[in-house]
Amino acid sequence: MWTCWLSIKIHLKNNRKMKGDYAFIICTLFAIFFKFTQCNSVNKYALLMPNVRPNKEELYLCTPVKVDPSQNYYLTGFEPNATMASAHHIILYGCGKPGSSKSIWNCGEMGHRTNDKEETMVPCAKESQILYAWARDAPTLILPEGVGFKVGGDSPIKYLVLQVHYAHIDQFKDGGTDDSGVFLHYTLRPLNKLAGVLLLGTSGAIPPRSTTYMETACTIKENKTIHPIAYRTHTHSLGKVVSGYLIKPDYTWTELGKRDPLTPQMFYPVHNKVSAEQGDQIAARCTMHSTRDIWTYIGSTKADEMCNFYLMYYVENDEPLSMKYCFSNGPPVYYWKDAGLFNIPDIEASSL
Repeated sequence: MWTCWLSIKIHLKNNRKMKGDYAFIICTLFAIFFKFTQCNSVNKYALLMPNVRPNKEELYLCTPVKVDPSQNYYLTGFEPNATMASAHHIILYGCGKPGSSKSIWNCGEMGHRTNDKEETMVPCAKESQILYAWARDAPTLILPEGVGFKVGGDSPIKYLVLQVHYAHIDQFKDGGTDDSGVFLHYTLRPLNKLAGVLLLGTSGAIPPRSTTYMETACTIKENKTIHPIAYRTHTHSLGKVVSGYLIKPDYTWTELGKRDPLTPQMFYPVHNKVSAEQGDQIAARCTMHSTRDIWTYIGSTKADEMCNFYLMYYVENDEPLSMKYCFSNGPPVYYWKDAGLFNIPDIEASSL
């Protein structure tokens, strides 16, 4: 609000140069109304794929937008413009620098050359963090009052990069195009509760005809207090339950969220309102059930698997965690029980 008031004072100072009290009063009232309306209003920005035509299955495409560096913007809501009939999932990245200088590029997660003419590039070349993710026809997400993601200005997020995964392309074979994406809700009003997302996930493999736990845990090493507000789960077809926990130094476990990952993959409110601080651990488990006769590995296609638990949080009068990702090697290398964790809620973590 101080930024808005300072701007109004500048307007008033300029308006004093005008002759006549009446003109000054009119301009003063207009300046106050305009500036407060501008600062307090919530606007929308459409970050959409520019009518692309996916030409192969399992294609990941990215498109960027540079955020105005002259002022801070605060993202307060995410309105998807997509259906699962065309997009497998959407991820919005905040980047210090995008992965490519092109207006659209192949950003398959493996980052490898697919043929002699095309090379996949990562979404972000610097300062990569996830701000929002969508799948399975999840609805609009509006953050709690006073909470927002700071981008542009003095934020490390200088670009927003939209990633869309096209698992199937049948609907584009007749020449159809796609504009999947997200309408960003934003305000110029400075917010003191800055949002962040911690993505927990694993590598690893799932044996044939088995039930396997894919687990990860990380310690908060920064002198910050985070307030979890929402969680999102993501697997492919083998996921049965994904759960996330806050673990205190005395190994007290508090459930942050738990869900069947094959339901709409939106951000849901956390199950318990708790705070996490330096020395606490955040942990996640994906319970995978395979009826396949072959091994299944972590990867980007529908034949592969993923184990992701997204934790959205805010910090008050502080900056979000520098830690953006918490990944383990997964099975058969990493399990909670082998990582020194105690009082593991085995039944609760794998049942709905």
